[in-house]
Amino acid sequence: MRVKTLLLFFFFSAAYAQNKTEADKLVDEGVVLHDKGDYAGAINNYNKALEIDKDNLLALIEKAMSLNTSGNYDESIKVAKQAISSHPKEDLSTLYVSYANSLDHLHKLDEALKIYDEGIQKFPDYYQLYFNKGICYANSTTPNEAIAYFQKALLLNPNHPGSLNAIGFMESGSNRIPAILAFSRFLILEPQTARAKKNLESLQNLLMQGVKKSGEGITININSDVIADSKGKKKENDFSQADLILSMAAGLEFDEKNVNKTDVEKFIGKFETICASLDETKKGNSGFYWENLTPYFIEMKKKKLLEPFAYIAFANSGNEEVSKWLKKNQQELEKFYTWSTDYNWKK
Repeated sequence: MRVKTLLLFFFFSAAYAQNKTEADKLVDEGVVLHDKGDYAGAINNYNKALEIDKDNLLALIEKAMSLNTSGNYDESIKVAKQAISSHPKEDLSTLYVSYANSLDHLHKLDEALKIYDEGIQKFPDYYQLYFNKGICYANSTTPNEAIAYFQKALLLNPNHPGSLNAIGFMESGSNRIPAILAFSRFLILEPQTARAKKNLESLQNLLMQGVKKSGEGITININSDVIADSKGKKKENDFSQADLILSMAAGLEFDEKNVNKTDVEKFIGKFETICASLDETKKGNSGFYWENLTPYFIEMKKKKLLEPFAYIAFANSGNEEVSKWLKKNQQELEKFYTWSTDYNWKK
């Protein structure tokens, strides 16, 4: 009798292992389909995997993601709940993103925030939970709440373009220097995408903000808040002095000696001014941007890497001279990215 029991045990164990292997293969094929944009095909694969192995965790996680991405939010939520119920002790960090994101798309803001908080409590080191919670707030009636979550996402993953992109846009209206630094860092990480082209344009507009040439005259409009902040008591993430210096430097762009310079050369000149002013005014300043993004750019200038950075930033500009420089200076680009990759970000 004992021999029969053992044989049955081994039979079912082998059958389960075979089913799991087949299910996992179907999931892998589904992921490929999802990445190609064939969400219906991906979901079909995940369903087949779940027919073989009904609680396959990977299949549930990927199915919830594909359902969310394809706009089937109610179904995504249902699958997410099933996965949480059947696998409470497994890594469900990405699943919580799909779950909360689906709730957000259904305009159930409070429920979405609750699920993000639940996910963050269980998986506090997963940056996507903070980033997506920030997106949730950014689309709400309290968008200012979003910035803190984008900042937290960057602390966990300094190489996340999405958080930098979000900070760039969120800070553009009220704190120009952090927006400039965020867009610049974004362009280093993602220099040749559609977002890069848009962000380069935003960056150039920020660098010349308030500066206009009309006939023979040059007008520099400086935000009154900047002047007040530069004279008043220090507060977190106060870049009023650097902002003021940049405005003055941008006005010099129309000087005769600078008229014939290329856009990249003018960009380098303004960035030299920004980095120098940040270095000179860093003492006594505090806040996320001073402690995280600012040191990176100060060190970049000290390492004499502003030139390769500028050409990387303009990589998607369509400028033929930029393309020639990038092809000709591969060693400089390698040197830049080696430094950037090895940079010691604050934890």
